[in-house]
Amino acid sequence: MRSIGRLIVVGLVLLAALQVFRPGIPAKPATAELEAPHEVKQVLEKDCYSCHSDERRLSWFDQIVPGYWLVRHDILTAREHLNFSTLGAKPAAAQKGTLYEAVNMVQLGAMPLPQFLKLHPDARVTPEELNVLKAYLAPWTPALEPSTTQADQAQSAARVPLTKVQPELNGLAFDPTFESWQPLSMTDRGDNRTFRFILGNIAAIKASQTGDISPWPDGARFAKIAWQQELGPDGLVHPGKFIQVELMVKNAKDYKDTEGWGWGRWRGLDLKPYGQDAHFVNECTTCHQPLRGNDYVYTVPITTAQVSGTEVVNNAAAVANATNLPHQPLAWGAITMYVDPKNHTMATLYGDDAAMDAVEAHRTAPLYPAGAVLALVTWAQRDDPHWFGARIPDRPLSVEFVEAGGQPHYRRFSGAGLEEDDGATNIAPQRAGFMLGLLPAQLP
Repeated sequence: MRSIGRLIVVGLVLLAALQVFRPGIPAKPATAELEAPHEVKQVLEKDCYSCHSDERRLSWFDQIVPGYWLVRHDILTAREHLNFSTLGAKPAAAQKGTLYEAVNMVQLGAMPLPQFLKLHPDARVTPEELNVLKAYLAPWTPALEPSTTQADQAQSAARVPLTKVQPELNGLAFDPTFESWQPLSMTDRGDNRTFRFILGNIAAIKASQTGDISPWPDGARFAKIAWQQELGPDGLVHPGKFIQVELMVKNAKDYKDTEGWGWGRWRGLDLKPYGQDAHFVNECTTCHQPLRGNDYVYTVPITTAQVSGTEVVNNAAAVANATNLPHQPLAWGAITMYVDPKNHTMATLYGDDAAMDAVEAHRTAPLYPAGAVLALVTWAQRDDPHWFGARIPDRPLSVEFVEAGGQPHYRRFSGAGLEEDDGATNIAPQRAGFMLGLLPAQLP
C-alpha cells in the first residue's frame, strides 16, 4: 500500500510539474467578424467560437496538461482553417461559401469534433440552430438574371492544348482524356450557382456498375467539370462560363498521405493549376474528410448496382431497368444539361458515338450526321444528401430520343415505367428541334 501511495504522490508531482510547460493560445479582439444577422452569429458564437475564433474559451478541465496540449493543437488548427474573428475581411460571397462548408460539416457529423462534444455537450448544434443557418444561406435565391458571360468568354479566353496543361502544384499530372469519360452524375449547386458534371474513366465506370466502390479501386479517376449557371430566354438554366475541372485519382499506395487519392484543380479556359503551392491539397482532404466512410467521395453515382449503406449510390435515377428503351443513354457521353426552376426538374442531353464525334469536331454548333442519336433524360430533383445547397437527379420522368437526318425521328418514353408515349407525335417537330438545337456545354 505504501508503494501505491508513493506512486500516487510521484504522479501528482509530475502532473504538477508538467503544468509549467504551457505554450500560449493567442487571444485578441475580433478584427473583421462574419457579416451575418444576430441570430446567425448567436449560433456560431455558442457552437463554433471556442475553436474557430480569436477568443480564448477554455473550460477548467481544458487547461490541465497534458490535455491542454491537445486542446491547443485543435484550436490553432481550427483557426487556421476557419476563423470567424477575421472572416469578415473576405468578400461577402466568400463568407457565405465558407459558411456553406461549415453547415455541411455540421450536417455530416464532422463538426463540432465528436471528441470535443463528449466533454462539451453544450456546443452541439441542435436541428433548430442548423435550420437558422440554412435559412440564412437560402440557396437558389435570388433568382438568376439573364447573362451573356458565355459569349464574352468565348471571345476573350485563351485556350491551351490539353496535352500542354501543366501538372498541379503537388505533381498530379493533368489527364487530357477526361472529356471522353462517361458521366457518373450531375449536380445543381445553389450555393454558388454552378452546374457540375462528374465523369469517370473506364475503371470508375466499371466499379460503379458492379458496386465495387467501398473503397473505389486503384486506377479509378473522376473529373468534376464546373460551369456558371445562366438563365436563358426559354426560362431554363443552362451551363454558361466554364470555371474549372477537378481530378481525383485513386491509388492507395502512391497517395497514402492524402487519403489514398491524388487531387488536382485547373481553373479557366487556360487551365491554370490551382493554389499557391502543394499545400492546396489540404483544402481537398479537409473538405472530403466527412465522407471517409464513402472513401472520401461526395458523388452519389447513378447506377443499378446494390451497395450496402445509406446514400452510397443513386439507384432511383437509373434508367437501365426500363428494358423497353431502344438505347441505354446513361452509357453515352454527356453533351449538356439544364434545370427547369419552375418545375424543379433537371435534364441531361446524351449522345451516341456519332453524335459525340460531331460535338468534338465543332462544339459551338455541331452538325449531327444522319443516324446520330441524341437522348434527353429528365429527372425530378432532390437535395444532395452530402452537400447542403446542391440538388441531384431523383426519379426519371422522361427519356426522349431523336435520330438526326433529313426528317429527324423522335420518340418519347415517360411515366413510372418509362413506357413509350404514342401521343408524342404532335410535339415531335418541336421537341426534336429543341434537342438538336441545344448547345454543348463549353469545354477548354
